[in-house]
Amino acid sequence: MTAGPLAGRDSIGSTGLLLLAAAAAWAWVVGRGRVMGSMPGTMGLDLPAFLPVWTVMSAAMMLPATAPVASLYARTILRHRFARLVAFTVGYLLVWAGAGLPAFALAAVAGRAAGTHAATATATAAVVFAANGVYQLTPLKDRCLARCRSPIGLMLRYASYPGRSRDLRAGVHHGAFCLGCCWSLIALLAAFGLMNLWAMVGLAAVLSAEKLAPAGPVVARIVGVVSLALAIAVVWVPSLAPGLIRSPM
Repeated sequence: MTAGPLAGRDSIGSTGLLLLAAAAAWAWVVGRGRVMGSMPGTMGLDLPAFLPVWTVMSAAMMLPATAPVASLYARTILRHRFARLVAFTVGYLLVWAGAGLPAFALAAVAGRAAGTHAATATATAAVVFAANGVYQLTPLKDRCLARCRSPIGLMLRYASYPGRSRDLRAGVHHGAFCLGCCWSLIALLAAFGLMNLWAMVGLAAVLSAEKLAPAGPVVARIVGVVSLALAIAVVWVPSLAPGLIRSPM
């Protein structure tokens, strides 16, 4: 008779753990953002310095939307729940840390574009917006989003993972679907500025709505259409891409 309440408390504790980690990441990002402002490109960082910053930014933006999946996964764990949930989260974040490599390359390209002719910067912004708009409307986006929204099937798969690496592998697997769902949205930071706090908050809200709201798939398609519109509008209103196009002083 007590299994239900205990499971409920464990679920709340698992969700709280990830939300606490996300809150700590946001606190760090806000503090760092105030110092760095909206610097273009890689923000003056080389790759070893960029990757930790990118990983904390990813944790801040992604963990709140991942908390329900982590909570569901925690219900499949009978012993050492805290340590194993940490391993799941580490595996998840390893995927996003790895995504920092192409993100650094994209940010470097964006930084060079911002420092060259205005037409080059505008064209780069249009490409970034258009890429997100197109991807948001693809079947691959739909598939990855469906797995993130309805992870019951994934839980059955993870339960079959053997050995001590189960939790890390489960986190990596779920992180891969999450990356497949959200990479083009996160790439928009190249246009908005990597440390643009307003853009980060807005994108975090969008990806959370996609994964958690009843109308999440509709939100994804609306965002795709809006992004395509921005790809056109940025040609006439360059300030839509503040991470690439500097306003005249």
